[in-house]
Amino acid sequence: MEGFLINWITTFPNFAAPLLLACMGLIICERAGVLNLGAEGLMVVGAMFSVMIIYSGGGILLGVVGGMFAATMLSLVFGIAVVVFRADQVLSGLVVVALGTGITGIVGRAYTHKPIQGIEKFDAGALGDIPFIGRLVFEQDPLVYVTLFIVIAGWYLLMRTNWGLRLRAVGEDPATADISGVDVQGMRLVAVMISGALCGLAGVYLAVVSSQVWVEHMVAGRGWIAVALVIFARWNPIRAIFGALIFGGAESLTPRLLAIGADVPVYLMNMLPYAITLLVLLWPYIRGRAASSAPSSLGHEFLRQDRH
Repeated sequence: MEGFLINWITTFPNFAAPLLLACMGLIICERAGVLNLGAEGLMVVGAMFSVMIIYSGGGILLGVVGGMFAATMLSLVFGIAVVVFRADQVLSGLVVVALGTGITGIVGRAYTHKPIQGIEKFDAGALGDIPFIGRLVFEQDPLVYVTLFIVIAGWYLLMRTNWGLRLRAVGEDPATADISGVDVQGMRLVAVMISGALCGLAGVYLAVVSSQVWVEHMVAGRGWIAVALVIFARWNPIRAIFGALIFGGAESLTPRLLAIGADVPVYLMNMLPYAITLLVLLWPYIRGRAASSAPSSLGHEFLRQDRH
């Protein structure tokens, strides 16, 4: 049992990293007042384009950057729609999911089930031999450490810098921010593009680290889990780390049980992360604390003539 627990816990970061990256992107976007439900589509675009570039000989680094860039461009389309033309944010987010799924279904068909050279875990040598801590801390893949850095840096940027203060002001009271000289539209567009890049990197992780192959629909609902994780984290990047570990642990449980030959209902176990997602959404109401800590202007469009 001890060996099972160690092997299970050491896989948490690998399953948590893509959820945490997407969640961080959504937090930045929603802190600026833009509701982004398109994470699923952005992640699948990042995954497919990274595999396409690597399989075509572009190399891992170019594949990672290319996947992020493709998702950023799709998020820019979303940003222009909701920020500039003030389209409905919920419907636009769902359109992004449909676009991402459709584009990758067509373009990625030629690259389906074709293995690529991916990113492997570090071989930490003697450090990896430290009981439990060695494998958990020192023998993860490079993107796990990059993810942790991004989240901590993102928290600092949001909570401890003037840029973060302006972005949060746009999400709380865009009219007041506008009067103070903040470019509300520009700030929201930047936040949307950062969100796209991080969601794209989450998709890249799934394709280049976790599976090292492109399979249609491989994101498998993780974008929606990231949306729930934002609510669980109450729009706080540090809380998101713990939430991602919980969701990642639930997702990694099934393969670990199958690895030891346990007779478990696979389809029922695969529902576990989504059952936790539903619980997260219902928990405030179960506890009688339905009040949200979401940004006050989340999902609301802004017109300068609406200032008061």
